[in-house]
Amino acid sequence: MTSTHHEWSFSSVGGVKRVNFDSGKDILALEQLDQKLWTALSCPTFGLEIDSATLELIDEDNDGHIKVIEILAAIKWIGSIINNPNDLMKQDAVFPLSAINENSTEGKILMASAKNILKNLGRPDATSLTVEETSDRVKIFKGTAFNGDGIITEDSCSTAELKKLLADIMLCVGSITDRGGKEGIDTDYLTQFLDACNAYSDWHKKAEENKQTILPFNEITEQCYQAYIAVKAKVDDYFLRCRLAAFDVESTAVLNLQTARVELISSKDLTTCMEEIGMFPLSKIEGGKELMLTSGINPAWENAVTALRTLIVDKLFGNKKSISETEWELLAGKFQAYESWKAEKAGERVEVLGLERVRQILNSNFAEQLLGLIESDKALETEANNIILVDKLVRYYRDLFTLIKNFVTFYDFYSPDYSAIFQSGTLYIDQRSCDLCIKVSDMTRHDMMVSLSNMFLIYCKCVSKSTSETITIVAALTNGDIDNLIVGRNAVFYDRKGAAYDATIIKIIENPISIRQAFWSPYRKVSRFIEKQVNKFASEQDNKVLTDVTDKIETVPAKIEAPAAPAAAPVPFDVGKFVGIFAAIGLALGAIGTALASVLAGFMGLVWWKMPLAIIGLLLIISGPAMIMAYFKLRQRNLALILDANGWAINAKVIINIPFGNTLTQIADLPKGAKINTNDPFSPKGRPLWQVVFLVSLLAGAAFYLLWYYGFIKFWQ
Repeated sequence: MTSTHHEWSFSSVGGVKRVNFDSGKDILALEQLDQKLWTALSCPTFGLEIDSATLELIDEDNDGHIKVIEILAAIKWIGSIINNPNDLMKQDAVFPLSAINENSTEGKILMASAKNILKNLGRPDATSLTVEETSDRVKIFKGTAFNGDGIITEDSCSTAELKKLLADIMLCVGSITDRGGKEGIDTDYLTQFLDACNAYSDWHKKAEENKQTILPFNEITEQCYQAYIAVKAKVDDYFLRCRLAAFDVESTAVLNLQTARVELISSKDLTTCMEEIGMFPLSKIEGGKELMLTSGINPAWENAVTALRTLIVDKLFGNKKSISETEWELLAGKFQAYESWKAEKAGERVEVLGLERVRQILNSNFAEQLLGLIESDKALETEANNIILVDKLVRYYRDLFTLIKNFVTFYDFYSPDYSAIFQSGTLYIDQRSCDLCIKVSDMTRHDMMVSLSNMFLIYCKCVSKSTSETITIVAALTNGDIDNLIVGRNAVFYDRKGAAYDATIIKIIENPISIRQAFWSPYRKVSRFIEKQVNKFASEQDNKVLTDVTDKIETVPAKIEAPAAPAAAPVPFDVGKFVGIFAAIGLALGAIGTALASVLAGFMGLVWWKMPLAIIGLLLIISGPAMIMAYFKLRQRNLALILDANGWAINAKVIINIPFGNTLTQIADLPKGAKINTNDPFSPKGRPLWQVVFLVSLLAGAAFYLLWYYGFIKFWQ
């Protein structure tokens, strides 16, 4: 980037002097431009009509905002890679490889990486790339044995043994997706797997070294342990009941099965009641009695007791038909060491492979071979990252100048042929289209700030029926009138890609739209006030009449109990009581009449050509303040506050004056050459003849009076 003094040119746009970009040299020299002359100092990386992936690459500190220093860094980097900075102004989606400056070291590396990408994509002879191609990393790295991400897949393994081991690792500890879109493992996954294998093998080794203590029944110890656990609680319960019976003989009946409990299920199909039967004692309770193993067992527990006898009792005590409590405690002690060993179990993640397979893996060098493959993949990290840098280069080539125009100068916003990156689409409502629509990212900040923008704004909730996406936009109305705009009205919003959304107004910020609209605003307000008061009065009267009628109906007695007392005689009207009121009303009407007569007399006393001027003056007195206020507000409409509420840091005014505002909101207009049929069958019919005669007579009389008053007609000398 040049360090010599750069000569700039500026244009006055939107009330602010903004820098011009006439060539690529202006872009490279941006670091010399005082930041106070930039339109924006920061913008978000989301919610804009520009590829967000490009913005994330520019956002080096990953804070979600792009600042001046990050744009300058992006310019410096791409300026050192391409041959001609003027190419950036093309904003071309197709990047020619010839644009790379191969005289620089990084340029040579990126050229080689670009050609490698084309080779992987099956286009080795191509001379250009697009963002769609460079961003498809799955396709670029598909089928490659190594891609520099430190992850190996089946494609990285050359032998069946390594592929089998890779599959075992992914089965036990999981997998991770590599750049080529395939599942594989990295060093961390391999380490986890080997640690689990060693732990599992060592755990089994401990049992093998203490076999008599830990595995009293050899290979079937686990089966015997499960048979013991299945009846342990029930046998413990049986012997405790027997001890209680020995302690108190009279309690034996209570501790045994109660007849009432059997009666409750006797009428049922007992095969469906095994769960309830299982709750009964294991065997008949007697003080000091052994547990019979071949007879007298609760039917629900017969199979479990049989397994206990055949697997454990017969081996420990011979062919016994019963065991004592002491023998039961001896039997339980056989499993104490086994239970402790099981509690220490480690390496469960690889248990599915079996001990033999685990030890086979540990005794081979297959794991070391996988580790070597991972290291080989990591050795290509720089080369693979250079391939990713090509994507950064192609994106900057296409998008960087677009961002600069919408960051430094707002050129696209003030140009009739472009749309700014913050303009999200077009809202159609009330026979107009609003092109200044911005996605709202923080409604709370908008509530705080946008009222000072002096713009008429409508906030809309937009829902796409096809994708179920919901967004909120703010649209600026800069042309037309506002008579039919209220919260709840529906509209249609089209985003920049043409997708349609159902829009509903949820909030309105009122400000003048035009001076013409401001001229009529006082009369509209008075009209609305009168209409509101009339409606209110009519509603109150209607409610009063309805209340009076219903009250009278409800108070009519159902049955006359006694003759009603005669009604009191009406009080005679006392005129004297109301003399003051009548006098006050008379004075008020007289004052009003005198005032009107004075105004009318003064108006009639004017020379005829002054009468229209008096009417115009009266109108200006009423509408003038609103028009003056509207004039100043329309000149001060500032988009900066709306953008600030959306996360921008705007450094200069973004004025929307009246001519420019008229281009942002289009009013419905018939096409040129359109034919119009004025014969509307539903148009209002003509006035009755008597009304026409009356109005003509009235106007003729007024005209005749004025001509006589000013001496143009004389009836007598």
